[in-house]
Amino acid sequence: MKKILAVSLLVFPLYGCASITNDAFVPMAISFSDGSSGTCKLSNKRMLIEADIPSAPLIRRSDDNLNMDCTTEDGRSAIASVPSTMGGKIVASAVFLDFGITDAITDKHREYPASYVIPIKKKSD
Repeated sequence: MKKILAVSLLVFPLYGCASITNDAFVPMAISFSDGSSGTCKLSNKRMLIEADIPSAPLIRRSDDNLNMDCTTEDGRSAIASVPSTMGGKIVASAVFLDFGITDAITDKHREYPASYVIPIKKKSD
């Protein structure tokens, strides 16, 4: 009986398919470098939204860059691309839970910076 219990305790964690990472969406404070207002189309492979700038929209975590196609209120345009990085919790997930499979499928282990300033040319007078 002790052997069955010991084997059960060793095998049981392998049946779990859980994530110890964050939510699927993360807020990102976005602004223009000159403080102006406008809108941006924000996209990655998991989402496409239009957001007012400055603001802090919820961004879907993804393993590809967050692309920004922006226009200020006075008509100037800017583009930017923000890379995602791998969060530190993926290591714990890989070792203790499901070898990181769940997080790799959902991209919940990916991180974007908490804030980003979009460089934009100054108005020419």
